[in-house]
Amino acid sequence: MITFKQPDVEQFLNVLSIQDFIVSPDGNQLVFSTNIGGHYNLWAMDLPNHYPYPLTTVNQACGSLAYNSRAEFILAGFDRDGDENTQLYALSKKGGAQIPLRIAEGERHMQPFFSKDQTSLYYTSTKNGHETNLAVYRYEIESEKEELMHKGTDAPIYLLAVSPQETSFVFIKNFSNTSSLLYVRKDGEDILAAPESEVSYTQSDAVYISEDEFYFLTNYESDFSYLAKFHLPSKSFEKVLQLEGKDCSTLKYDSFTGKFYIIAEKGVKDELYCFDLSDQSYEQLDVPADRISKLQITKEGKLFLLGQSAIMPLNIFSRTPSHSWHQITNHGVPGLSPEDLVNPETVTYSSFDGMTIEASLYRAHADVSNHHMIIWPHGGPQSAETNAFRALFQYLLKSGYSIFAPNFRGSTRYGLSFSKLVEGDWGNGPRFDMTAGIDWLIGEGLADNEKIFLMGGSYGGYMALLLHGRHSDYFKAVVDIFGPSDLFSFIESVPEFWKPAMDQWVGNPVRDREKLIDFSPITHIDGMTKPMLVIQGANDPRVVKAESDKIVEALRQKGRKTDYIVLEDEGHGFSKKENEILVYKAIADFLNQHL
Repeated sequence: MITFKQPDVEQFLNVLSIQDFIVSPDGNQLVFSTNIGGHYNLWAMDLPNHYPYPLTTVNQACGSLAYNSRAEFILAGFDRDGDENTQLYALSKKGGAQIPLRIAEGERHMQPFFSKDQTSLYYTSTKNGHETNLAVYRYEIESEKEELMHKGTDAPIYLLAVSPQETSFVFIKNFSNTSSLLYVRKDGEDILAAPESEVSYTQSDAVYISEDEFYFLTNYESDFSYLAKFHLPSKSFEKVLQLEGKDCSTLKYDSFTGKFYIIAEKGVKDELYCFDLSDQSYEQLDVPADRISKLQITKEGKLFLLGQSAIMPLNIFSRTPSHSWHQITNHGVPGLSPEDLVNPETVTYSSFDGMTIEASLYRAHADVSNHHMIIWPHGGPQSAETNAFRALFQYLLKSGYSIFAPNFRGSTRYGLSFSKLVEGDWGNGPRFDMTAGIDWLIGEGLADNEKIFLMGGSYGGYMALLLHGRHSDYFKAVVDIFGPSDLFSFIESVPEFWKPAMDQWVGNPVRDREKLIDFSPITHIDGMTKPMLVIQGANDPRVVKAESDKIVEALRQKGRKTDYIVLEDEGHGFSKKENEILVYKAIADFLNQHL
């Protein structure tokens, strides 16, 4: 008799992912960026056939994808080893060599899309001296002529949409994550799409339905984003659809049926709604995932979705004529079914000032539990921990660790006012939300105060450093993954187009000097007494390597046990499977050493 052993934790290191996808306008070809083979490349399927074939061998992450139906080529954006300087290439739909389309070494080409007639390419870029406030370009594909359409002045700008006949375009001025203004530019005039307000708000996802009217998402005079429209001839703004207690985050228009599809965020899950322009009715649609990363609609009205859940990696689905969902890709954990994995519980607790905080609690199965808890502050900070698949989480859960991930104040998905609470307060409110969560765990008997680890990445890495420096008695050991250690040098080293937002987001080095000193983890180096593992990508443009170098050097000068891993071919994340495996194994080995 043949008996198969239960798959071990190594299986989680071999999970594949999908970054992005597009479907050809006729619905016959699906192109997606996936790390089959260990590195990200473009692969394709000729639908309805599901057998994938490779299109590229560049071994780089794909930052953007678009399909040009007129010239029958694929637009693909690739950076270099995580530096985020995306360059744009043309690729045959059969694959092969990439033809440089818009290249400017050391610069970024962002959010490209084609005109309705497919003859022009629009994009936003840092090039030609516009690295701070950015600029918008129009490139004619056949003539190879390029036009500077608009440039930012007092804030970074991003092009969102161009009218069908290209007589107007919509762009946003982005002052911060919680403050942006949407303008339509027509006949040389910039028209504000929502009324002026003394209270900052955001606008996004503009979609033209005619030459005179476009729809978009905004939280003007609301805590949650809703669907609105703007009429150009009358210069009038109108609120169209509010989903109570939910943030409308993504808007897609199906011109074939005259319907909008709206992704709405609610806590740790996403919801999908369909809004019919003809009768103003809407309905919630069933979806096969807790998190929706992307929607695309073909010209015949067929809907495709890239989604995931805590127990299912990113996969692509299509909606059938009977309105059921058909799974196209089949990425999962080799040897395991979703039922073998751990779904988080959504819990709430009262923080230091009585504010209710929502958190995800992952409990290791009783048969493998080592009774230790990992505290995970998420990145962002204006982001959130959701029911999204993390191979690292499932790997550690299978190894016996439970995980607690609070959505502290400043997290998104709980309203604009909640998200604003972290601005200028990186080091107090969120930190005390974290310690209140740990105290709640201990008080509920869910964690032993002698068996707690701390780990986070990006802002979560910053919070891991700060909690270690100010509350080390809680923890046995700490893992920092590319976290800022000194807010003064962090403010100076971020990408140039981030800098206009830093005063509101983090603080001003002169005006807020004492606060930034107190909020910088490096200030509290004396309190960092527990063993540490620090991980950094050498090409990280957001949290540069010097931030990790500084904290590691300071710790080692004090004789503190500090392991340091630098990945020479990565940026702000892990795009190569061998690096991901190396890091995850190193984290597990480090934690196991300190059980």
